[in-house]
Amino acid sequence: MEDREFEVPLSISATVFELTYRGDARHVVARDVAGRTIQLPAGLLRQFVTREGIQGVFIIRVDGNNKLVDIQRKNS
Repeated sequence: MEDREFEVPLSISATVFELTYRGDARHVVARDVAGRTIQLPAGLLRQFVTREGIQGVFIIRVDGNNKLVDIQRKNS
């Protein structure tokens, strides 16, 4: 199977994302632009956290076994 891509808009406040640091939240569940629901480990998003939290559209690529291949913030 080949890789699949999901274009996922995220808007998570810093306060809400702080739950992952405390261990209260382990996953983020979101809808991509095609309406598909995806779930990913919240820790994968830590590299994108700013004072405002996590904002933007992300391209998430998974392999045929739904294992993460890459995650990048989409340039506007």
